[in-house]
Amino acid sequence: MNFFSKILEKLGIRKEEEKEEAKPVAPAADATKPATPAAVKPAAPVAPKPVAPAAPAAPANTPANPVATPPVERVRDDYEKVRKPAPISEVDVVKKLEQMASGSSLNWKVSIVDLLKILDIDSSLDARRELAKELGCPEDLMGDTAKMNPWLHKEVLKKIAENGGNIPQELLD
Repeated sequence: MNFFSKILEKLGIRKEEEKEEAKPVAPAADATKPATPAAVKPAAPVAPKPVAPAAPAAPANTPANPVATPPVERVRDDYEKVRKPAPISEVDVVKKLEQMASGSSLNWKVSIVDLLKILDIDSSLDARRELAKELGCPEDLMGDTAKMNPWLHKEVLKKIAENGGNIPQELLD
């Protein structure tokens, strides 16, 4: 899981298909390796079964097969579903972050460190550098935290907004 996806997950923005991708997959049996000797048994000879001639297929729109062609409306509806992307559900990030920050002096609106602390994510310099690299921070900013941190804060907020979070425009400019 990459660093930014942790942020989205903490905010409740992470999409279902991403959650499915994150699940570990059991390794499939390797077809290139031979089976273990204990599992190999000599196969008994098998006589071929006689094949019956196939019955002629009914034409698509005959009384024998009345549902072969779907109604035009259903085809059009299916096409519209495929053609139009599903809208991203907006998550009230501001409300969530305000609730998470209540009772603390952390200001997520101006500080990447405070934002990460509120989300209970590692806010160390190494972690911020990792996140900055992941988000494509210019090399000239990477060595100067006074320049990297504001860039990183704005970039994280922009990415949250792109993924369905309601970030106020004044925080994105």
